Amino acid sequence: MTGSLAIVGLGPGTAAWRTARAEEVVRDAEVVVGYGPYVDQCADLLRPEQRIERGTMGAEEERATIALAEAAAGRRVALVSSGDAGIFGMAALALRAAAALPEDERPAVEVVPGITAATAAAARLGAPLGDFATVSLSDVLEPWEKVEARIAALAATDLALALYNPRSRTREWQLGRARDVLAEHRDPATPVALVTDVGRDDERIEHTTLADLDPERVAMRTLVLVAGPTAEHVGPWLVTARGR
Repeated sequence: MTGSLAIVGLGPGTAAWRTARAEEVVRDAEVVVGYGPYVDQCADLLRPEQRIERGTMGAEEERATIALAEAAAGRRVALVSSGDAGIFGMAALALRAAAALPEDERPAVEVVPGITAATAAAARLGAPLGDFATVSLSDVLEPWEKVEARIAALAATDLALALYNPRSRTREWQLGRARDVLAEHRDPATPVALVTDVGRDDERIEHTTLADLDPERVAMRTLVLVAGPTAEHVGPWLVTARGR
């Protein structure tokens, strides 16, 4: 008998923004696997008899391998990510690894969706997305040239952009370069919002423009939202008009 693997999106950080299904599968799991801070994010759901496998940054493939091995051995496993596991999370890695197993050894797999940072931040701001694209500025897993090519292609469109992983201690210049590429195509007055730790107690929101975007104001847990050309401030909200 094979077990089951639930690849779970926990949302942006607060229990109020977790789905009922995410809570159900984490509570029911015999083994919970995840990057340490993400395990902490669901600590209120954990039981003493569960086995917890806490991982480190950069060890995503190892976590996927552990989770699959435990599920294939007949256990109920929850592999947790923040946000949505399919958006810069663990789902793609785990599903590829599962697909490589012989079919008769493959555990049942479920991807449990979660609220991602882009939609959480947008809800705080108003309704700024409409048609939009998400881009990770991390060049840890792929070369910056490929990331920059995506930004350049999107810059010429009318899409709002949600920039994930904009900056870290070891990646300090990429956001500034992304801003410069966008500025070649977009109005300097384009609204930009910096939403840090969305949904958490220390949530911080700053409004700026493309011309005034200061990378020094941005942290790893900041979602940088670059509005599309039909966005405008309506009272306290940033709203993208539809049908224009």
